[in-house]
Amino acid sequence: MKKTLTLVFATVTTAALLTAQDDKAGDAAKGKETFEQCGACHNTDTDEKKMGPSLKGLYKRGKLTNGKKVTDASVLDIINKGGNGMPPYEELLSAEEKANVIAYVKTL
Repeated sequence: MKKTLTLVFATVTTAALLTAQDDKAGDAAKGKETFEQCGACHNTDTDEKKMGPSLKGLYKRGKLTNGKKVTDASVLDIINKGGNGMPPYEELLSAEEKANVIAYVKTL
């Protein structure tokens, strides 16, 4: 009985961790919908700058325009704080929406 309970606990814990990781990863399709408002200032299909830099191939570039390495954390920081004319979205988008946008930008 003790082994069975331990196995059940381990299975449930593993499933919960995997679900939490999936939620953090975001949904690119939903992110594309949320990103529509970002498209007014950011290109996704060309390298041309609009009001803000193009995000085409952002994760392949390695560096942001501010010189920082492209990571989920550095992209999230820009989304949250804004800068150089971009408004902060920290309180305008939910954590899930931000994760979805990041997942979408990774596909560009």
